[in-house]
Amino acid sequence: MPMTDALLSSVEQLFSLATLISMLIGVVAGVIAAAIPGFTVTMAIVLTLPVTFSMPPLQGVATMLAVYVGGCSGGLISAALLGIPGTPSSVATTFDAYPMARGGEPGRALGLGIWASFFGALISALVLIVAAPPLALIAVKLGPWEYFSLILFAITVVASLVGRSILKGLMMSLLGLFVATVGPDPMMGVPRFTFDLDLLAAGLPFLVVLIGIFAVSQLAGEVENPDELRQGQALIQGRLTVKPLVVMREVLSRPLNLLRSSLVGVVIGAVPGAGGSIANLIAYDQAKRASKTPERFGTGIADGVVASESGNSATAGGGLIPMIALGIPGSAVDAVLMAALMVQGISVGPRLIMDNPDLVYGMFLAMFLAAGMVLVFCLLSLRWFLRITDIPKSIIVPVVLVCCAVGALALNNRLTDLYLLIGVGLFGYLLAKLDYPLAPLVLGVILGPIAETNLRRALMADESWTLFFTRPISLALLVLAALSVAFSVRRVLRDRHRAGIR
Repeated sequence: MPMTDALLSSVEQLFSLATLISMLIGVVAGVIAAAIPGFTVTMAIVLTLPVTFSMPPLQGVATMLAVYVGGCSGGLISAALLGIPGTPSSVATTFDAYPMARGGEPGRALGLGIWASFFGALISALVLIVAAPPLALIAVKLGPWEYFSLILFAITVVASLVGRSILKGLMMSLLGLFVATVGPDPMMGVPRFTFDLDLLAAGLPFLVVLIGIFAVSQLAGEVENPDELRQGQALIQGRLTVKPLVVMREVLSRPLNLLRSSLVGVVIGAVPGAGGSIANLIAYDQAKRASKTPERFGTGIADGVVASESGNSATAGGGLIPMIALGIPGSAVDAVLMAALMVQGISVGPRLIMDNPDLVYGMFLAMFLAAGMVLVFCLLSLRWFLRITDIPKSIIVPVVLVCCAVGALALNNRLTDLYLLIGVGLFGYLLAKLDYPLAPLVLGVILGPIAETNLRRALMADESWTLFFTRPISLALLVLAALSVAFSVRRVLRDRHRAGIR
């Protein structure tokens, strides 16, 4: 089929009333699902899959892409207004969006995140169209050596999350890596550190740890003062002003940060198995390193929100690159998208774009359309989201706690996850009171299993450690990790020198 005919065919299918309505429903479902702590984008996509079986192929894939793009932005809402990341990919958003909201600017915090997500999704869609084949060829050349080096580079992000004490940050990071080893060994299934307890037999799911550390400890801190509860004090005190165009200009006034963070998201998204949970932290870390005022990150500045949300949303397009070009899913969500196509009898692989050009062009256009729908929906409903800030703590805290409990239970349908949620939450509350940073702990829990699995695969394939240094991409990533640590040490020493600390 000629390119022009394929493009016109995809436009005709995509802009049909049925497809537009199903995409709009998908966007709303994705945003709401991701805004609830514990409900991930993957869960929303999986629940959408059976609904698409009766749809034409492009309508089904476009609907799932709408859920995906909506989910990439939805985690922002709870991260900014409640300080609780709705999804693992919005962890870094809490660092600046929540302080900004608590500082009396909840509308600006949400607006910055919404526009940054929109532009991040647009940039990733453009890269998807232009650079899918070459980027995919690079991504599939990565072996376990490169994966381990990539995770090692990601772990250097800890240097940006340690807060005021490097020692406490490193301790929390190591604790996170240890927590990730509890339960069955990821390669052989051998139990570790379970002490024959049923509670620990399946390990500590990272989503339960994430919800407990951020949500339960945060909510416990909100109910410390009984006078505030009796007075019906709201969670956030501030003006509910929303100025979409002003905020859009504020995002566009940071072109380098926006472009760099989006490209980080695209590249990380294109690496199978990485995804938004890593991309948002690396994008935030790189923005902080490049900033002339890195000490202001974490206090509620716009650069932090823009970096995290654009990096997070750009993974949506990045993940499609290896799937469309080579038939390799970049994430669990992309695997479900592949399943949807295969159910429709479409073979996914290098010939996808040649055998079904109208479908592939339709997927490109659906990315743009879904990003626009998410932007319009979020801006129109922004004032309703901001009403959350008016709800007294005595109501919002138990409601959010119930949502967290339902989200944790829905992960594996195990009652033990609720006990773990309470235990981890109380432990997180204690750590917060002792002024230990919580983000490095969560980072260790997320990255630990990926690092361990790829290290063991690499050593099982070849016992020689030298391959980590002789494979070019692995060596480049290790050099980047070393430079990242060196720059962090230099920055800390410079700050200490300026502060007159000997």
